[in-house]
Amino acid sequence: MIEFVNASKTYGDVVALADFSAVVPSGTITVLMGLSGSGKTTAVRMVNKMVIPSSGAVLIDGVDIAAQNAVTLRRSIGYVMQDIGLLPHKTVLDNVALIASIAGQSRETARRNAREMLTLVGIDAASFGRFPRQLSGGQQQRVGVARALATKPNILLMDEPFGAVDPIVREDLQDELLRIQRELKLTVLFVTHDRQEALKLADQLIVLSQKGRIEQSGTPRELTKKPANAFVRKLLGV
Repeated sequence: MIEFVNASKTYGDVVALADFSAVVPSGTITVLMGLSGSGKTTAVRMVNKMVIPSSGAVLIDGVDIAAQNAVTLRRSIGYVMQDIGLLPHKTVLDNVALIASIAGQSRETARRNAREMLTLVGIDAASFGRFPRQLSGGQQQRVGVARALATKPNILLMDEPFGAVDPIVREDLQDELLRIQRELKLTVLFVTHDRQEALKLADQLIVLSQKGRIEQSGTPRELTKKPANAFVRKLLGV
């Protein structure tokens, strides 16, 4: 379980997130949805200490992560962005195995886990030796997800991971995520501005209007059946 307790982040006079409190239950997908600048990415990056709260706290399974080593923490959490940043000079298999090796796995274990995760996300063995430039956009995103899972994390952070692919591929990737999440029982915190994606993926949907301001949270069905206000109604297209 991930818990935000009045988490805030400021950069001088600029407020990126203010008094954000929310709980991400274990083994579920929680989607953060809102306008640009509403603090979604800041909240996600607090979980792996890529952003340090100016005040408040982030807890994982009841433990404040403030005292944890940032590198160790990041190695225990999967992270997927829209710009997946695969290393162009390394093969698909090596891109995934590298993360596991950095986390301390032996070369043999890292490559075995890499093969397992690539297979899990739908990359066939014939593509393991290819380079990122030889893959489609959708395949590259699958490799990015496999890389994030290479260390066998319990938590997966995803920040607009499918935003750069076409709608058909995006839908396929969403289906794959749902399958993988159920199979591995992952705790997923997912950021999107796409209402269809949010409603499809979320066990819990949190709608932000401003930096840390939660307009409504609940299941997609609850939000669409009874939106809290006009903002939520418009954002979800109800």
